[in-house]
Amino acid sequence: MPKKRSGGGLSTTQQAAKFLGVAALSGAVLAGIALPAAGALGLAAKGTVEGFDEIPSNLKTPPLSQRTTILDSEGGTLATVYSRDRTVVPLKDMSPYLQDAIVAIEDSRFYEHGAVDLKGILRAMNRNVQSGGTAQGASTLTQQYVKNVFVEEAGDDPGKVAEATQQTLGRKVRELKYAIQVEEELGKKKILENYLNITFFGQQAYGVEAASQRYFSKHAKDLALEEAAMLAGLVQSPTRYDPVNDAEEATKRRNTVLRRMADVGSISQDEAAKAIATPLKLKVKKPQNGCITAVSGSGFFCDYVRKTILSEPAFGKTAEDRTKLWNLGGLTIKTTLSPRAQKAANEAVTSKVNKDDKIAAAVVQVQPGTGRILSMGQSRPYGLDQNQHETVLNLSVSNKMGGSTYGFQVGSTFKPITAAAALEKGISPALDFTTDWKTSVPKNSYRNCSGASGSGDWPVQNEVESEKGTWDMTSALGKSINTYFALLEQKTGLCETVTMAKKMGYERGDGKEIVEEPAITLGTEVSTPLAMAAAYATFANRGTYCAPIAIESITDADGKKVSVPKSSCSRAMSERTADTINHMLKGVVEDGTGTQAGLTDRDNAGKTGTTEERMDAWFVGYTPNLSTAVWVGSDGAEKLPMYDITIGGQYYDKVCGGCLPGPIWKTAMTGTLDVSETPSFQVVNVPRAKEKEDKKKDKDKSGDKDKGDNGKPGADNGGASFPPGFIGGGGGRHGGGNGNGP
Repeated sequence: MPKKRSGGGLSTTQQAAKFLGVAALSGAVLAGIALPAAGALGLAAKGTVEGFDEIPSNLKTPPLSQRTTILDSEGGTLATVYSRDRTVVPLKDMSPYLQDAIVAIEDSRFYEHGAVDLKGILRAMNRNVQSGGTAQGASTLTQQYVKNVFVEEAGDDPGKVAEATQQTLGRKVRELKYAIQVEEELGKKKILENYLNITFFGQQAYGVEAASQRYFSKHAKDLALEEAAMLAGLVQSPTRYDPVNDAEEATKRRNTVLRRMADVGSISQDEAAKAIATPLKLKVKKPQNGCITAVSGSGFFCDYVRKTILSEPAFGKTAEDRTKLWNLGGLTIKTTLSPRAQKAANEAVTSKVNKDDKIAAAVVQVQPGTGRILSMGQSRPYGLDQNQHETVLNLSVSNKMGGSTYGFQVGSTFKPITAAAALEKGISPALDFTTDWKTSVPKNSYRNCSGASGSGDWPVQNEVESEKGTWDMTSALGKSINTYFALLEQKTGLCETVTMAKKMGYERGDGKEIVEEPAITLGTEVSTPLAMAAAYATFANRGTYCAPIAIESITDADGKKVSVPKSSCSRAMSERTADTINHMLKGVVEDGTGTQAGLTDRDNAGKTGTTEERMDAWFVGYTPNLSTAVWVGSDGAEKLPMYDITIGGQYYDKVCGGCLPGPIWKTAMTGTLDVSETPSFQVVNVPRAKEKEDKKKDKDKSGDKDKGDNGKPGADNGGASFPPGFIGGGGGRHGGGNGNGP
């Protein structure tokens, strides 16, 4: 037997000698076993050996694509995703039976020869000549391993795979050269370990650990003799010997492996006979790959995590770098998703809107102060089967992150943003306006951030004709009065309103700049449920906006931490402004348009919203420790008005923000919040118009007349009146024009 070096291989000189010995065989004979002759190689011993130091590092430790595990915030598994279902394990975690079986059937002289087995070549040559073809090859495990590394690197690119497997002289020379160097640098045990981790075993399983789990639902280290033999038999042809589809053929192949193991002395004849008599006893575990397998309806959140890694520069400078990281896998991603919140959100949305309804719904929850996304649920399940009403369209997020093309008009849920801008400018919440149920405002009285203004009149009207009279900021928010907010924005400034929206994270679903038009105060601009939940979390967090995040931490296959982007927080408004908004929006759920959503056991606030022809309906609300946005509307190409419609088995003559999104919000909030944690909003005194009038009357009685603006329209210390005759167009069956309801 040749002299062995440490690790079981031959010395460099011995390996080179064998390489040259093989190359010296005649070209005609070597053609029978598909190896090139020395003359064709065009390599001298000196040139070949000197070139060995050029071995790529990935042949020593190949970057094997593995499964990525996505976890919730408590460590529970949401989903596993992979381009290759593989879990790399060390040799000590592989059954000794498996190690012996693969050597016996694939390369029984593995521990005796170097990178090339001369005896094997001669044996294969003889059999191929006798058969008149290439019935038997002569590749060692090391050569097979080298070939598999190049195939692995090719990924799913057909062109690269073809290049890695093509039967050409250049590829053979390269594989043989690298095999000799791999033997020298790694040693037999490491080569065997790498081989068993890279090899394909069929049924989407790469490597012995994934194969053991796929066919027997156990770890590779726990495989019995007959199980190990079956897996070893698959390597030659995973499709032909697939035990799931052809148990008889797989059994024959397994028994061939067992007999071979006995022949080479790995096991006794009695052990082989006993194993041969044992049925296959499969315990197949179906592949669980991708966000489609995510639990508790979290497929949309899972996909959002994927999109985050593929789009966030923190995970790679280029899109190609980020895609490579994702496809390589082996990551353990701990997310912000709360299993309790996700369960509550999923149950809330599916209990009120059926998956086969013409209308869809989405719920998303954000934690104030951290930006952590706690849940993301939809009425339609995540998936590709349209017959089952599945979809991969994430209604909660922007188009870039897998959402709709533009997002959705937000309706009156924008009004608190205008109110916040007004308060920041020093306008009192006691400011009142008196209007008819509809009016018109000159567009040239609004200036955008470029200083430009429009022309003509902007017609505005309220939801119903009875909504006419005098309103201050609190009552206008509670009853969602369009005419009030058109005039409040006029006094506050269009640019100031848009600037406040941006500070609160309000953004369009298509990623374009916000359109600076007066009607933005009524919610005609588009956005997403996630952006709205984060914006309202700014109120809950007393004026500080925190960008939403989905990932807490990531570790790679080696257990090393991967840097992840953290939430960035910035002040959008003063604490006083936020506290005032919180107080006013409490009125919406207590006696305003959102009473059906109100929680009775804790402080809570929110705002309803509907859009033109009730194409969209919203409820966005919060407690000091949780912000939730609910959207209901059409998720198809055609927007459907929500009149005379049945949703979730319940008939609605008209859908409003408080009557469908509101109850969904309440159920989601109740299921998420802990009954023992009931933080309160900061108490603040919010002046009202009635109080102002009472004070004015007191001054009049005392003879101390107000020396100020005396209630001139638009004055902070007075109201603004618009008589019934001062009205504009609009009209429409259900509120018309730019009018947006509660």
